[in-house]
Amino acid sequence: MLTGIDHLVIAVPDLDAAAADLERELGIQADAGGRHERLGTLNRLSWFGDSYVELIAAFDPPLAAGSWIGAPTLQALETGGGLVTWSIATDAIDADRERLHATGSDLAEPISGERLRPDGRMVRWRLAGPPAVTPTAPFLIEHDPAGAEWTPSERAERAARRHPAGGPVRLEVLELPVPDVNRATQRLLRAAGLRFRPSLAGGGARDASLGSQLIRLRPGRHGEALTAVIRLAGAGLPNRSADLLGCRWILRPA
Repeated sequence: MLTGIDHLVIAVPDLDAAAADLERELGIQADAGGRHERLGTLNRLSWFGDSYVELIAAFDPPLAAGSWIGAPTLQALETGGGLVTWSIATDAIDADRERLHATGSDLAEPISGERLRPDGRMVRWRLAGPPAVTPTAPFLIEHDPAGAEWTPSERAERAARRHPAGGPVRLEVLELPVPDVNRATQRLLRAAGLRFRPSLAGGGARDASLGSQLIRLRPGRHGEALTAVIRLAGAGLPNRSADLLGCRWILRPA
C-alpha cells in the first residue's frame, strides 16, 4: 500500500553549507546521511517523522553522471540546484508496482539500494523508478525495517523529535508548478494512482491526497523555473517562510 510521501530529493552544491542555511533560516536540522558508493552521490537528511528531505550532492561526478539519481542531480546543479524528484513510500512495492502497471504506469522492476552511514551502519531499501526521474515523475521506495534508520525504536524517536524551530515537524504539502496541470494530473494518475481534485487554494490548482499529506499541482508559465513549495507544520512552529536551496519553504503552527 502507498502510505505517503517518503522523501524529497534536493540537489545542493555543498551539503554542509546547505544544512547550515536550512538551520539558520528555518530552524530545521539536517543530520549526517552517508554515501551511495555505487551512485557517486552523498547526502544529509532532515527528518519529519517517517518523511524527510534529502539534501544530495555528488562526490564523484563521472560516476554520478551514469547513475539513475546522480545524472538528474548533476543536471539540477547546472542551474544552481533545487528539487530533483520525490518518492512515495510503500510497504508492498511488488504488489503496488503490479497494480499500477495495470493502469499504465511505466515503473521499472524494483532494484535494491543501500547507503553507508558515517557510523558504519547500512541503510537498505528497494525502489521502482520511472524511465527518468523528474519532479513530476516520482519513484516508489520500500525501506528495510531491519536496516539502520527504520527499526521501530528509531522511528519512534523520530516521531518525537524537536527541531530548533520548535516541536515535532511534519511534511504537510508538496506543491509543484507545472505548465499543464491536466497533463501532469494524468501522468501522476498513471504513474502512481494519484487522483486529483480542485484545490481549496484556488487559482486552478489541484490536490491529491497521499496518506496524510497533499501533492498540489498549480499552473506555471511555460519556461518557468520549477520552484517547488514545501509546506511544513507542527505544534509550536512559528509562521516563517524562506526561499532556500531552490525551493520555497513555508512553516506554520498546527
